[in-house]
Amino acid sequence: MSEIAVWFIFLLPLASFVAIAALRPFVGSQWRGAGYITLLSVGGSFVLSLFAFGTVINDANHNLDFHTHDWLTIGGLEIKVGIVMDSLTAVMAIVVTGVSLLVQLYGTEYMRGEKSYARYFAAMSLFTASMLGLIMASNLILIYVFWELVGLCSFLLIGFWFTKPSAANAAKKAFIVTRFGDLGFLIAILWAYVATGTFELEGLKEAVEAGAIAGVGLTWLCLGIFAGAVGKSGQFPLHVWLPDAMEGPTPVSALIHAATMVAAGVFLVARTFFLFEHSEAALTTVAWIGGGTALFAATMALVSNDIKRVMAYSTVSQLGYMMMALGVGAQGPAMFHLFNHAFFKALLFLGAGSIHHAVHTYDMRYMGGLRKVMPWTFITMMVASLSLIGLPPFSGFWSKDAILHSAQETHHIQGGEILFWLGVATAVLTGFYVFRMMFMTFTGAYRGGAEAEAKAAGHHDAHAHDAGGRHEPHLHESPAILLIPLAVLAIPAFASGLADMPGDLLGIPGHWMTEFLGGETEKFSGSVAITASIAGVAGLGLAYLIYVRGAISPAKVGATFKPVYTLLANRWYIDHLYERVIVGRLLLGTVAGVTELVDRAVDGVGNFTGLVTRNLGKIPAVMQNGQVQVSGAVISIGIVVILFAYWVWG
Repeated sequence: MSEIAVWFIFLLPLASFVAIAALRPFVGSQWRGAGYITLLSVGGSFVLSLFAFGTVINDANHNLDFHTHDWLTIGGLEIKVGIVMDSLTAVMAIVVTGVSLLVQLYGTEYMRGEKSYARYFAAMSLFTASMLGLIMASNLILIYVFWELVGLCSFLLIGFWFTKPSAANAAKKAFIVTRFGDLGFLIAILWAYVATGTFELEGLKEAVEAGAIAGVGLTWLCLGIFAGAVGKSGQFPLHVWLPDAMEGPTPVSALIHAATMVAAGVFLVARTFFLFEHSEAALTTVAWIGGGTALFAATMALVSNDIKRVMAYSTVSQLGYMMMALGVGAQGPAMFHLFNHAFFKALLFLGAGSIHHAVHTYDMRYMGGLRKVMPWTFITMMVASLSLIGLPPFSGFWSKDAILHSAQETHHIQGGEILFWLGVATAVLTGFYVFRMMFMTFTGAYRGGAEAEAKAAGHHDAHAHDAGGRHEPHLHESPAILLIPLAVLAIPAFASGLADMPGDLLGIPGHWMTEFLGGETEKFSGSVAITASIAGVAGLGLAYLIYVRGAISPAKVGATFKPVYTLLANRWYIDHLYERVIVGRLLLGTVAGVTELVDRAVDGVGNFTGLVTRNLGKIPAVMQNGQVQVSGAVISIGIVVILFAYWVWG
C-alpha cells in the first residue's frame, strides 16, 4: 500500500472539516449535506484502513516503512513529519474509523433539526481526523499536536450546547482538568529531547536500548508521559471530567468513550511501551493506578441513576483494566481489550440515545418496561452488556480473561497478585451495575408519565425536550437509521473476541490478535476464566434479586448503608475537594492574596516614583525664571564643563 494512500486515511476527514467549515456561511447552519460529507470522508478512511490492515498483516515485520519529511529546522533542532503504520496503528485505525462511521450515521438522524447541525459535523470530522493523526504520528511533537487537537474537539463537542450552563461548565472542566496531565506530557517530551536529542519514536527506542537514558531519568520520563495518559483516559485522580462530559450529544459521548479521546491515553502508553518496559517503577505505578481506578470507578456506577453516567463510570473502570494490563507488561491484552471495548461501549451509548428518543430522559428512575416496546434496542444492548461483564463467548470475556491472567502471573510487581483480585472484585461490581441499569430500564412497569418527565425535563442532552405536558410519551422503537448502527455494532460486540480464542479457529492461530498487538501472551487459564465468569454472574444475580424479584429492597439497602451510599453518590467527595476546597477556597484565596500583594507593590512603586519626580522637578523649576541672560549663562557654563572634561579624559 502506497504512502499517499495511508496519508489519505487522515486527510479525508480533515478535508471534510475544511469543506464544511468553508461552505457553512453560504449554505446555512442546518445544511444536511454536512452529514453526508462526513459520512463519505470517514467511510473512505475506513476502507483505506482495512486495506492498510491487510497490508500490515502480510508484511513480515508487521510494519510499513515510510520516509519522514523535514518540517522545521532551527539550528540543531530538526522536527520531521512522518507516519507510522504498524500493527498497533492498523488496528486502532479500524477502531477509530469504523466506530466513527457508525456514530456519524447515527448522528444524521439523532441531530436532525438541530440549529447547529453543520457545526456538529464539522467538529466530529475534525475529532476523527485528530485521533487518526495521533495514532499515525511518527514523533512526539506530532503526537502532542494531535493530542491537543483531540482535547480541543472534546471541548467544542462536550460544550456543543454552550448556551446551557451545565454543558459550558462540563466543557471547561474537561479542558482544564486534562491540562494538568498534558503539562506532565509536555515536560516529558522536552526531557526526552534533552536526554536523547530526538523526538522520533524510532530514535527514542534506539536510545533507550543503547542505555542513553536509564534509571531515575527514564522513570520520570515515563511518569510524565503517563500523566498525559491519566488526564485523557480519566484515571484517578484526573477522572472527574469524564462523567460530566455526558452533557454533550449522545453520539459525541459514544465517540469519546469508544474510539477517540479516552482511548488516546491507553494508546499513548502502548505506543511508548518500549520506554516503560525498561522502568520497573513506572510499570508499577501504571499497574496500581489502573487497578485502583478500575475498582474505584465501578463503585460510583453502583448508585448512579443517569444511564449515561453509569456508562461513563464503566468506561473509567474498563480503562483502568487496560492500564493495569500495561503495568503488568501485557501490552497485547490491554490493546485487545481496547479493541473489544470500543464496540460494546459505543453500542451501549448509542442504545442509551435510542432509549432517550422514546422517553426523553436519561434518568433510569423514570424508565422501566421498555423491553416490549423497544425489542431491538433491548437485544443489542443485552449483547453489549454481556460482553462488558465478560461472559463467554462474548468478546469482552476473551480480553478481560487475558488481562486477569497476566495480572495473576506477573512477577515484577511486589504484591502483584492483589491486582488480580482487584480485577475480580471489579468484575463483581461490573455485573451488578450493568444489570441494575438493564433491569431498571427494560423490566417491570413503565415509571415515566407526565409528572415524572416534568422532573426530568432539561436533563442533560438538549434533545431532552421539556416533557412537562399533559400526555405520556408515545413509547415506540427507534427508526431504522438509529437501529442500523446498533445492529452492526452488536456483531463485533459478540464476536470480535473470537480473533484471540485459544487454539486454532478456522486456520487462525490461537491468541493471534494479542500477539499481533504486542508481545507474547499468557496461555489460556481455565481457573481464571471460571473465576472471572462467576464474579460477573454473582453481580448479575444480585441485581436480579433486587430489581426483578424484589427479594431485597433497594430503599432498605440504601438506608442500612446510608453513609456508604452518600459517599458513593457524592463521588467520594473528590469533586467537592477539587471544586470547593482547592479551587473555591485555597486557589481563589491564594490568587486573591497574591493579587492584593501585587496591587500594593504596584501602588507603592507608583507613589514612590511620583514623590521622587515631583521633588526633583522643583530644582530646575526654581532656575527657570524666564530671563534670557540666565539661560545664556547656563549654556556657557555647560560648554566650559564639556571642554574641561574633554581636556582631562580626551
